[in-house]
Amino acid sequence: MADTVEKITTAELPSSSTEASISGEKTGPTMEKQKWGDVEDDDEEEAEAVSELNSLSIKEEEKQESVLEEPEDSNIKAVTSGDTPYTSASRFEDLNLSDELMKGLYVEMKFEKPSKIQAISLPMIMTPPHKHLIAQAHNGSGKTTCFVLGMLSRVDPTLREPQALCICPTRELANQNMEVLQKMGKFTGITAEVAVPETTRGVPIAKRAPVSAHVVIGTPGTLKKWMAFKKLGLSHLKILVFDEADHMLATDGFRDDSLRIMKDIEKVNPNFQVLLFSATFNETVKDFVGRTVKDPNQLFVKREDLKLDSVKQYKVVCPKEQNKIEVIKDQIMELGDIGQTIIFVRTKVSANKVHKALAEMGYDVTSVHGSMTEVDRDKIVKEFKDCLTQVLIATDVIARGFDQQKVNLVVNYNLPTKYETGEPDYEVYLHRVGRAGRFGRKGAVFNLLLDDGRDKEVMEKIEKYFGAYVKEIKSWNSEEEYKSALKEAGLLGE
Repeated sequence: MADTVEKITTAELPSSSTEASISGEKTGPTMEKQKWGDVEDDDEEEAEAVSELNSLSIKEEEKQESVLEEPEDSNIKAVTSGDTPYTSASRFEDLNLSDELMKGLYVEMKFEKPSKIQAISLPMIMTPPHKHLIAQAHNGSGKTTCFVLGMLSRVDPTLREPQALCICPTRELANQNMEVLQKMGKFTGITAEVAVPETTRGVPIAKRAPVSAHVVIGTPGTLKKWMAFKKLGLSHLKILVFDEADHMLATDGFRDDSLRIMKDIEKVNPNFQVLLFSATFNETVKDFVGRTVKDPNQLFVKREDLKLDSVKQYKVVCPKEQNKIEVIKDQIMELGDIGQTIIFVRTKVSANKVHKALAEMGYDVTSVHGSMTEVDRDKIVKEFKDCLTQVLIATDVIARGFDQQKVNLVVNYNLPTKYETGEPDYEVYLHRVGRAGRFGRKGAVFNLLLDDGRDKEVMEKIEKYFGAYVKEIKSWNSEEEYKSALKEAGLLGE
């Protein structure tokens, strides 16, 4: 039986045919704040500034609101706004989808039933009057399906105008979401176009035809240019999605671009639905929602539980930088039953060091970072997704939203810290961890620390922030300890 979501008051927030070929206009580099992936060396500066990042939560007030709790392992809480009753969908059939969409879900996506977050969020997205939604849930819980299916369900295939827009922080995530949409909507006749920078071919943006695709998925810079040149019509837009919303709305992310796009849409079309999806939310999103998105439905889980059995986390204190490479190649990779691995580094120099060491051992390894051309980045990511390479070394360009189910090992060669302050970047750490053990599969995360005090301090702050103790490998070169850890994580046979 489906559960009925009671009407409850929103907690107050603080002040088969596709046009999916990548857009061909030439775009110059956009001015962004400097990030670690653009730094040429590994020198760190000590900083005193402390960054307070708080998980977005709903204050529970007795007699003022009630909360829908999904049973057992879920911890999902839904808070609805207005008088509309919602019923959670135990089956996709409960959503009144078209036969073509149902075929896409079962035949192409091979789904059996909605995940917990899908069961609760999809009725909120699809039920008139189509209220705004801010949704936070675990990595690998099925968030992408929520907003992709939401967009597809709202489109009128007979109207050749853009009706759904999804904004993503990176081209990799935009391309990935496009792949999901094409697969899910294969039988619907709904067309889609991806809007990301492309520098090698295509007509100038001023000469290209206006977009006629039903769904557009892209990065904010390219979308702004299409809108500025009157190539992206907004008058028929029904739904606007922010994927990885915390980054899209962060002051050191794409907040200004996101707000500008919202305002441009509102000028010609005030009646569109906004969906904000991410695994993490902080005060930036609270502020954005309070000022911009009125009376949203809200869907949250508790702060990401880093003690999930499916992903085991470890920390290793290494005397020297070179010892980190030895740990990766002589202990973790050599001993474990590893599927695919992502190694996160802070700089391009570190990426090159690790790449060279693993390549010399015979591993199929590639690297990706922000200073590469878009074509090279796309090629490397595709090779990894197609399982042509075993190890991907990356800066945080793919920390968010990158979905590769065969990844069961993540190595933090450098812990994520904020470039401006040197303080831990908690959200990035969380997203990195989320690359392993997707959808409940076994996985492990190894954090490699230098024995210089600073790395230990950053690790301690991360553990304290998430309220989780990360188990330590006491001796950095102890084969038995690594075997025990890998076995505990399900990455070592009996």
